[in-house]
Amino acid sequence: MTLSSALFETTLKSLPFLHRGKVRDIYAVDADKLLIVQTDRLSAFDVILPTAVPEKGKILTALSQFWFDRLAHIMPNHLTGIAPASVVAADEREQVLDRAFVIRRLTPLPIEVIVRGYVIGSGWKDYQRTGAICGIPLPPGLKLAEQLPGGAIFTPSTKAPAGAHDENISLDEVEKQLGKELTDKISHKAIQLYTEAADYALSRGIIIADTKFEFGLDEAGELYLIDEVLTPDSSRFWPAGQYRAGQNPPSFDKQFVRDWLEQQDWNKKAPAPELPQDVLRQTVEKYQEALRLLVGNHSKSGE
Repeated sequence: MTLSSALFETTLKSLPFLHRGKVRDIYAVDADKLLIVQTDRLSAFDVILPTAVPEKGKILTALSQFWFDRLAHIMPNHLTGIAPASVVAADEREQVLDRAFVIRRLTPLPIEVIVRGYVIGSGWKDYQRTGAICGIPLPPGLKLAEQLPGGAIFTPSTKAPAGAHDENISLDEVEKQLGKELTDKISHKAIQLYTEAADYALSRGIIIADTKFEFGLDEAGELYLIDEVLTPDSSRFWPAGQYRAGQNPPSFDKQFVRDWLEQQDWNKKAPAPELPQDVLRQTVEKYQEALRLLVGNHSKSGE
C-alpha cells in the first residue's frame, strides 16, 4: 500500500464537473444522468483529512453495489447499469475503474434517513438526557450499545451544510416538511432495508448498529434509494464476536482514525493532521475485512 496509489480527487475533463463532497466527486453525464466517483478521501469531525486512504473508494463502491443488488426487491435504486468507463475519455478510465456509478438524476430528500438498532453515539446521548431518541420513548435502564428491545427505529436528522453538524429531529418535523404519507413510507422502507441487511450481516459476523440512508424522488414522486448504502462510512459495523452491551465495541469504520485524532493536538478544524502510515494501514485493513466478511468473493465493480 502506497500513498501514491490513493485517489484524492478526480480530474475528469470530458464531463462537466458539478460538485465535490467529502468523499464523492460528481459530474454531469447528460440531462438525466450523473457520474458519481468515490474517491479515497476520508473525513472526520466534518473535516476532510489531507491523507487519502488507498482503495477506500473501490471498497465503498463494491459494498454499495452488493447492497443495491441485494435490497433491490425492497425499493428501486438510482443505478443505471451503464459502465462508468463508457462515459469518460479513454485516458480518464483509470480514474473511474471500480470506483464509480452512472446514476439517475433524482431530487434528494432534505433529511438524513437514519435507522438505529442499538443505542450508541448521538442516540445514546439523547437517551441519557431524555429517555428517548428523536422523541421516540425507550425503556429505562438500557446500557450503552444495547440492542433496542422493540426493534429498529427511524431517527431522522437534518442535512447540515459543510462544516456544520447534523441535528436529530422528530417525526413531526419530518411530516411538516414532507407530509405524513411520504414520511410513513420513508420510515417503513428504511426500517425494512436496515432489518434485512442487519440480519444478513449478523450471519456473516458483523453487527450493523445503525446506518444512514439517502432517499430521492423522481419527477413522478417515486421513492429511490440513492448515494452509498450500508458502508463503513455510512454505518456502524461491529464485530459480533467482540460485542458486549455496556461497552463501546470496536468497529470496522473510521472510528479508529477518530480515536487517533482525539489524541492529537488538533482543534477539529481544517487543516487536519496527516495520518501516519500505520494508522492508514490499519484503517485500510478494517475496510477490507468488512468487505471480505459481507461480500466474500461476490464483489462486483461499479459498472
